[in-house]
Amino acid sequence: MNRKNLLIIILFILAVLVIILGTSLTRKTAKIDQKKESPISISGFVNQAKELEAKADFIGAKSIYQRLISEFPSSPEVINWQKDIENLNIKLLFSPTLTPHSVYYQIKPGDTLYKIAKKFKTTVDLIMKSNGLSSNKIIPGRKIKVWIAPFNIVIDKSQNTLILKAQEEVIKTYTVATGVNNSTPTGTFKIKDKLLNPTWFKVGAVVPPDSPENILGSRWLGFDLPGYGIHGTTEPQSLGKQTTKGCVRMSNSDIEELYTIIPEGTEVTIID
Repeated sequence: MNRKNLLIIILFILAVLVIILGTSLTRKTAKIDQKKESPISISGFVNQAKELEAKADFIGAKSIYQRLISEFPSSPEVINWQKDIENLNIKLLFSPTLTPHSVYYQIKPGDTLYKIAKKFKTTVDLIMKSNGLSSNKIIPGRKIKVWIAPFNIVIDKSQNTLILKAQEEVIKTYTVATGVNNSTPTGTFKIKDKLLNPTWFKVGAVVPPDSPENILGSRWLGFDLPGYGIHGTTEPQSLGKQTTKGCVRMSNSDIEELYTIIPEGTEVTIID
């Protein structure tokens, strides 16, 4: 056998080996991917997240749901995992756990919760909630958690959703009702006033807070555009639809949560 024929045989054998190795690697990769997407792996992560949440390790639980979304993007559970993350965001917000958006502040003589809230552009309600305070009484020298990142709100009329953000991170998405015939104004506004149990001043009548005819619900967040704002509702079945006269409706529990979180001056962007 001459050298030329020997070289051809060697090259043929090498080509066959490459094909065999390539097929083997492809099968192994497929098995790994199959294992990766298996319900067993997913359920293991989910169980671990729930265990951490039960131990109040909200940051740890949140990181697992974020990993699930990253590693299993095609899973039908992605939407539910995102909701789990948003619920954990609220739990973190209302807990004493420090996050990248908050700091520990040492109370100084002469401080009040109002002064601290104004200094950090947050709310008294949020400070009290996140520190487990039952009254406005505070003690100099004590350290309390204070949220420092500005919030902003995006309302999407086409989806009837309200998205609460902090420095572009989605904190929570709420279902809302917007104006019939697309009557909710678009643009960028600011929260000008906040009212507990608002009175409804409608044309020709003044409807008190305790009246079943008062459609404003338990809270009012008024825009710097007179007559418009975000409020609760006595008609929760209307949420997810375009049914209002131009304002944005939320369930009473949702508006009460949002009322606690955002201060006056919060930016609100409404899009079609």
